[in-house]
Amino acid sequence: NNLSHPLATTLAIAALALKIGLAPVHFWLPEVLQGLDLLTGLILSTWQKLAPFALIVQLAPAIDPMLLTMLGLASTLVGGWGGLNQTQLRKILAYSSIAHMGWMVIVLQYAPQLTLLALGTYIFMTSAAF
Repeated sequence: NNLSHPLATTLAIAALALKIGLAPVHFWLPEVLQGLDLLTGLILSTWQKLAPFALIVQLAPAIDPMLLTMLGLASTLVGGWGGLNQTQLRKILAYSSIAHMGWMVIVLQYAPQLTLLALGTYIFMTSAAF
């Protein structure tokens, strides 16, 4: 009921991070995306991220900046390193999604409009890849 409390915002961000596949709760995304058909994989990589990311944008002023920075940094590193040794395109796209979401969460603290532009560009480019 009161999302200005640090525990409530941390739990809300943890749940939203799980939904969009941010590290350290990203482990489900590469395996699930690998097993889906192309249309469902496209929806999982793009459309599914809109609502949780909109909530993160709204909660951003109440969230501890260090938490967002750590989630973003972990996602960027995991996404970059995880995709290096992959040979399957869908897993590469999954790790790319993790890395892109990490960059967006880091930038969100400083320029929310730029983050929304990056999300739109990410959705457009990922749709073309699928």
